[in-house]
Amino acid sequence: MKTSRRAFLKTAALSGVGLVIGFDGRRLLGADAAASATAFQPNGWIHLDAQGTVTLVLGKSEMGQGVRTALPMILADELGADWSRVRVEQAMPGPNFKRLGTGGSGSVQGSWKPLREAAAAAREMLIQVAAKQWKVDPATCSAEAGWVRHLDSGRRLSFGDLAAEAAKLPVPQTPHLKSAKDFKLIGKRTARIDGREVVTGKTKYGIDTRVPGMLFASIERPPSLGAKARHWDEKASRSVRGVRAVLPVENGVAVVGDSTWAALKGREALAVDWDESEVKRFDSNQHRDTLEKSSREPGIMLRQEKPANPANSPARTLDAVYFYPFYAHAPLETMNCVAAVTPNDCELWAPTQAPNSLQEDAAEMLGFPLEKVRVHVTTMGGGFGRRLANDYAFEAIEVSRAVQKPVQVLWTRPDDTRHGHFQAASVHRLGAALDSGGKLIRWRHTEAASLHNLHGVDKPPTPNDAAFYQGYAWGVYDLPYTAPDLEMAYVPVDLPVKHGPWRSVFAPSSVFARESFIDELAHAQSADPLAFRLDLLRGDEPIKAGDITIDRTRLRRVLETVRDKSQWDWSKKLPPGQGRGVACNIYDSDTHIAYVVDVAIENGNVRVKRVVAAVDCGLAVNPIGIEQQIEGGIIWGLSSVLKGEITFRGGAVEQESYDDYDVARMRDAPVIETHIVPSTADRPFGMGEPPVPPIAPAIVNAIFAASGKRFRKLPIHPKDLAS
Repeated sequence: MKTSRRAFLKTAALSGVGLVIGFDGRRLLGADAAASATAFQPNGWIHLDAQGTVTLVLGKSEMGQGVRTALPMILADELGADWSRVRVEQAMPGPNFKRLGTGGSGSVQGSWKPLREAAAAAREMLIQVAAKQWKVDPATCSAEAGWVRHLDSGRRLSFGDLAAEAAKLPVPQTPHLKSAKDFKLIGKRTARIDGREVVTGKTKYGIDTRVPGMLFASIERPPSLGAKARHWDEKASRSVRGVRAVLPVENGVAVVGDSTWAALKGREALAVDWDESEVKRFDSNQHRDTLEKSSREPGIMLRQEKPANPANSPARTLDAVYFYPFYAHAPLETMNCVAAVTPNDCELWAPTQAPNSLQEDAAEMLGFPLEKVRVHVTTMGGGFGRRLANDYAFEAIEVSRAVQKPVQVLWTRPDDTRHGHFQAASVHRLGAALDSGGKLIRWRHTEAASLHNLHGVDKPPTPNDAAFYQGYAWGVYDLPYTAPDLEMAYVPVDLPVKHGPWRSVFAPSSVFARESFIDELAHAQSADPLAFRLDLLRGDEPIKAGDITIDRTRLRRVLETVRDKSQWDWSKKLPPGQGRGVACNIYDSDTHIAYVVDVAIENGNVRVKRVVAAVDCGLAVNPIGIEQQIEGGIIWGLSSVLKGEITFRGGAVEQESYDDYDVARMRDAPVIETHIVPSTADRPFGMGEPPVPPIAPAIVNAIFAASGKRFRKLPIHPKDLAS
């Protein structure tokens, strides 16, 4: 069966890396022990002790997105638990947790149904025990706030009182789920369950891991793609106090010491002489030229629609080329991992988004049975797709195996900026035609970009497989606007630089180009750009684009919401140097977002003053969490528009830290207003990635309104405004 990359990634988000309950009537994680007299554990994800404390074994990695709050909320509401007595415990890869992982904005939406089913089963078992004791019909009982109550008599028993007997019952196969009208917690503004620990510094991240006898390592990595270490001054490095070992490793030369400081100082003393005979002299400027040239090729056709009766000759045509640069992930916590390798087993402490693949890859690397590798998933200080790769953990394994002690490998900020995998650069060539009435009658969009290469480049089932390439062209083929004549294409371009998942993956560059060009079309005929979009979204019939369905009515609603909440009035002139912009997007056919952005150009700099956001993300589990995701996505996008980019010269990344790969700071943060639009959907959709794609074009469109300058390349610097 053929499937698109989009469909594959979506399936992975909902199952492969989703919260998959072992829900088949078996008790997991020690089924026999679960039937003890003190605890109730109907499956591997829920544990209820005799004191009434409910523990959710969390199958998602927390990296600031709030899954440690949203998922327990779902559990507590469906179970009828006392929210104050709900705890979380991180799952570890093993026989009963084979599909852990965090990505694709799938944490909440992928966990919604299976977690509710598991909680509903536990609730029914508790009610069954209470009803038997009272000799009443279970239908006359309810579970709420940690108690099972008999509705007629008012009698009640705590969950803790019922746990031992409930543990002896078979798990219901088809439990009854609550109606949305009966939710007590879902949809309510709920503070983060771990908020106090985070802001007071008590939360332990991967970088905080300490185990007995642990050493610390830092690795000198090649300055350019393909360089190999030829000579180094081991004597000088070992002379640094605290340095224990210097050893060549696959990615360079490692220095191991009693402290991070010793390892770093020993690394400075290495003076590595690099053999650059095999260096790939990659240059990002030359690559941009290649992309631009490639965008002129026909490409693989992703979507093509032709009118039965061709329209008359267009009254006006427009063409534009947009460039999107390389970006790094730049998480606050750099890559790190603690590995303890012995001749017989391996234990890892890692801030990873992919614990199962890490366990599997480590076992293969060491030649161990899978059960001999244990992975402790730590809280992470930012992931954004970077921690779906396991390269930093492999380094810790390699060093620990060599020195036969636990070792923490810690990347420096320059390591993190230069040696991760990147968001690939791309070029988008667009063209459109308007009739005499200003109606869009033709649309062309060709993207020239690169297929992910972290694990080798994916190969399409057939040379011109449209479904395959659609998965790399989010925001291109899934155009939500209507036009009778459409053509969207993709041109794959080889790229030697490591590149892979980055927040929102393929959508940011495409939506930047598409939504900016829509603005160009509106301004070409002096039309209100928000009203122009609404006009292109007329009609209630859904649009089919590849394997997805586009719902224009939901996108119209979020646009109308930002129009009203921002008091949008295109006829009203703003003061000189100020402008407003709009953009919108549907992410993966699920989450619909629109922004109105106010900017001011002050002393040659762009200041984003205010962002009004509207989102329809299906059923809202925790409105606070949704607002935080919107705010994080806006700040992330603001960085890509006005701050740093990654460039390559001679095969090396030119940037190394936040001073030359700039990111938005607190002083750059605008006022952000988030409006959650009531949805017709009965389940939640993703919120981690959807906020990012439309913010860049909304800012760029506002800059045009303020300055009259149209920018088709990111990022925008003060010198660009002055030119």
